Amino acid sequence: MEFEHSPNDKGHKEVSPLLKLALELGPLLIFFVANSRGEQLAEMFPALGALGQPIFLATAAFMVAITISLGVSYYLTRQLPIMPVVSGIVVLVFGALTLYLQDELFIKLKPTIVNCLFGTILLGGLFFGKSLLGYVFDSAFKLDDEGWRKLTLRWGVFFFVLAIINEIVWRNFSTDFWVDFKVFGFMPITMVFTMAQLPLIQKHSLEQ
Repeated sequence: MEFEHSPNDKGHKEVSPLLKLALELGPLLIFFVANSRGEQLAEMFPALGALGQPIFLATAAFMVAITISLGVSYYLTRQLPIMPVVSGIVVLVFGALTLYLQDELFIKLKPTIVNCLFGTILLGGLFFGKSLLGYVFDSAFKLDDEGWRKLTLRWGVFFFVLAIINEIVWRNFSTDFWVDFKVFGFMPITMVFTMAQLPLIQKHSLEQ
């Protein structure tokens, strides 16, 4: 089993950026649909009712979907994407705790822990002279070393901002609102942040 290669390494298979995005967003969309349609799904498939409230059904669906996503990614590239793997492990661990203890707190804490973990890894990597973000985005674009360093710093800080936002939302709003915000709040925020990095990406892009 092999993990993603370092940035600018040409000796590995690349997945279409759109397919990569679909594999990473698919489980999140399934989580949203399963939560919003949990009661209907339980009526259609009575066995699912044993999982409890819609949030627990959605958690189980999320765990299955993210496992399938990682399996498909590995099948296509014979490599495991590092950040989705880390996120997947946390989903499986905290999802299992959520279902076993019937306590939605654990799945709500997952984004906080994952984002803090990613932020720590990225900023910690910079401290040791490693621009780790290149392992994630090198199939989408190629940057010089300075570009990867700057982009890694920005994303490292941004992950901590997402962790803070998650804490504010789940502590002050309903579970359904938190699930909706997880899809329709975090994603637009992330998209806006990503678009804001285009000038940096263009400035430091390597000619293809």
